[in-house]
Amino acid sequence: MTSGVQVFSVVVAAYNEEGNLPLLYDRLCALDWVGMGLDPEYVFVDDHSRDRTPEILASLAASNSRVKVLRFSKNFGSHKAFTAGLEACTGKAAVILAADLQDPPESIPGLVAAWRMGPKVVWAVRAKREGESALTKALARVYYSLMRRFSDVPPPVQGADFLLVDRCVLDELRNAPEKHTSLLSLIQWMGFDQAEVTYTKEARHSGRSNWTLRKKIKLAVDSFVSFSYAPVRLASSCGVLFAVTGFVYAAVIAVRAIAWGSPVQGWASMMCVLLIVSGVQLLMLGILGEYLWRTFDETRGRPRYIVEKRINL
Repeated sequence: MTSGVQVFSVVVAAYNEEGNLPLLYDRLCALDWVGMGLDPEYVFVDDHSRDRTPEILASLAASNSRVKVLRFSKNFGSHKAFTAGLEACTGKAAVILAADLQDPPESIPGLVAAWRMGPKVVWAVRAKREGESALTKALARVYYSLMRRFSDVPPPVQGADFLLVDRCVLDELRNAPEKHTSLLSLIQWMGFDQAEVTYTKEARHSGRSNWTLRKKIKLAVDSFVSFSYAPVRLASSCGVLFAVTGFVYAAVIAVRAIAWGSPVQGWASMMCVLLIVSGVQLLMLGILGEYLWRTFDETRGRPRYIVEKRINL
């Protein structure tokens, strides 16, 4: 490395991305790293892909020592993959992006320029999202709206999952070994000076997305449980509401029976109340169970991820 040139890490999470990796690598290498005064390293984390992704990454690593590869022993998820890459990288700063080319590598110079102005975290905020269905966009708006309203760490209005973090943030991430959490929300929670750079999220270049609805729901639950008291407060509020409603209803029945001699209504009303209250109670127990399960899982001390293979590391 030339004197005065800083090592800069690009962390890429990949799962069954054989159709995107060669082009992504070419576009990364085509960036003007010399002009930016940076010496790049490319850290690819293979989230236990089942296509030709491992072979492609091994070939890239064999031809370029800057390419470093981690392969998980099983599919742990993209946030765990990014975490592993950030913990393994050696750069003065690092940028994370998915391998599907929806986050264009050509946006990296803009992030670097903003970082050099002083912020420790630079978010690439989506100004426009191409190639995504109306349902996906609607669900994303709901998620980010709820997070901004109820979370302790409100995300950017349009959302962001492509960002640059300084070395001081990378060092602090090692001190937060949480398993069931959102990496991006965790970075927001840490504070530090932050900035935003807008970009256009492009359509997926090849293949189909592995970011399923089930994974999105899990991330949403993890985000709320880790960074919001709203679910517990909802349980308490529902308890108070139903208790007050029950007392008012009992008072109305008693007054009608004593003052006007009205007979107490029978099975229909009782069954409705019983079913509604029982359903809400089970919902509240489920919310508490989410918190308890995550607490129990953290205490077992199992690793967040397991790496079965390393190349150039």
